[in-house]
Amino acid sequence: MSDRVDDLIGEVARKHGVAIGRDDPILVLQTINERLLQDSSAAQQALLDAYKEELEALASRWSSHAADRADRILQAALAGSKETMATTLAEGAMTTAASVRAEVDAALARVAVCLQEARRIAILNLVAACITLVAAGIVVWSRLPSG
Repeated sequence: MSDRVDDLIGEVARKHGVAIGRDDPILVLQTINERLLQDSSAAQQALLDAYKEELEALASRWSSHAADRADRILQAALAGSKETMATTLAEGAMTTAASVRAEVDAALARVAVCLQEARRIAILNLVAACITLVAAGIVVWSRLPSG
């Protein structure tokens, strides 16, 4: 500390051409100023440290909030995607079922037409068989001796 005081006395003498002693009020003021600067520096450092901790805590909270929000957004997007997929799948299944039903109905209609035609032919065959049987019966009855 005495080196600093000696340096200060020498500097005042060089700049201003005035010699001051160690008990000069200017040196007292200089000492008070140095002490105030040290105290202020320590207080500011403490404030800066507290501010740094607060900023770190804020950054951590923001990171946590951002992660939570991102997770919620992803979950909502996933739920929406699942819902859309389910809806699309249901619509596709309904469309496919309707298409298959239409094809089956068309095939059954063709089979029904063929079945009706087969039934008509069977009835005609039965009628022809009956006519043939009656004709054969008439021929057999006409060849029988009368008697």
